[in-house]
Amino acid sequence: MEKIKNRKNGKRLLICAAVMAALVILGAVALLGVDAYVRLSTQEKILTEEQAGKLENVDCIVVLGCLVRDDGTPSHMLEDRLKRSVALYQQGTAPKLLMSGDHGRVSYDEVDAMKRYAVNSGIASEDVFMDHAGFSTYETIYRAKEIFGARKIVIVTQQYHLYRALYAARELGLEAYGGAADYRSYSGQAARDVREVLARGKDFAMCIFKPEPTYLGETIPISGSGELTHDKNSDFH
Repeated sequence: MEKIKNRKNGKRLLICAAVMAALVILGAVALLGVDAYVRLSTQEKILTEEQAGKLENVDCIVVLGCLVRDDGTPSHMLEDRLKRSVALYQQGTAPKLLMSGDHGRVSYDEVDAMKRYAVNSGIASEDVFMDHAGFSTYETIYRAKEIFGARKIVIVTQQYHLYRALYAARELGLEAYGGAADYRSYSGQAARDVREVLARGKDFAMCIFKPEPTYLGETIPISGSGELTHDKNSDFH
């Protein structure tokens, strides 16, 4: 009897293992399918600088934030995003810049560093808006529409990241185009590419359910002055 019982338990374990393996495989296939769909459905919206310059009635250039060093200077990836956004602004792609990043702590401020770069590049302070609550790509796009009133935008980030940002923008009801900021190679990019597959799957789901971002708040029209987005700890007063 004991042997029969052990055989039955063994069969159950094998069946459970097979079911789990099948679910993992199905999940991986689904994730890769979503990844391919997000990339293929948005790739034609990624424009050259010259193409972006021919767009009309663009509300703003949305710059996605990333790491700022301890001394307040932008990382290489962020510096390249800022460089591209300044070039697009200077050629007349849009009249305003929206710097969106993480400023969830007093001691860490991406958007202040981003605005400082733009102003030091000769752009008027009133043309540079700061979104202090751009804690994720999805939240940045959501807030660009609901807080800043943007409807037609050019998003600037590295190309691997643009597909997801453009997908979120489309699903949230914006007309969006992308400006890739790949001026150099970046260390650790292979790991980023793997993480991005997971991130595309996450944002695909977010765009189905459309949850509100961490913060909303009062509207600050992008057609007005970016100086309304300064806070008390900002370098800009």
